Amino acid sequence: MNTRQLLAALSVLAAAGCASYGGSGLVPGRSTAAEVESLMGAPDEKLGLADGDSEWFYTRPQGRETFAVTLSPGGIVKSVEQRLTEQNLARLRAGASTRRDVRALLGPPELVSRLSRQGREVWQYAMRNADQDDYFLYAQFSDDGVLRELLMLRDVHNEVAGDKG
Repeated sequence: MNTRQLLAALSVLAAAGCASYGGSGLVPGRSTAAEVESLMGAPDEKLGLADGDSEWFYTRPQGRETFAVTLSPGGIVKSVEQRLTEQNLARLRAGASTRRDVRALLGPPELVSRLSRQGREVWQYAMRNADQDDYFLYAQFSDDGVLRELLMLRDVHNEVAGDKG
């Protein structure tokens, strides 16, 4: 077994240990807000949506996933979805998407910083690409709240020396 296979196996075992984190066991159309909190804990953030629904975000910075649980106004689960995906990033548009759009899609960032000289606010998310490689996503916003750039940079901190992927 090579290093990559060993890390993949350990990743699967770790994920199995926190199965409830992703909302497994919740049934859209049947599960309630109380069941969500019982299974997943208190959300990191709650957002009200225009149609009266709400979204509860569950983030784990080291887990590189953010789950969004969408609830009806009556507190019934409509969906449970992992949001930090390349497919969701493709929905965002530099020059058009806003802070609000990014927050509603990806949830709360793990870190917010400022690039003073460029006049930009930067939100950082830890995520994985489609091949399960670790990345950092940086969403840069101008002072008017418009998304100006999305950058995905590979996180090399956990790579084994000599592993070229």
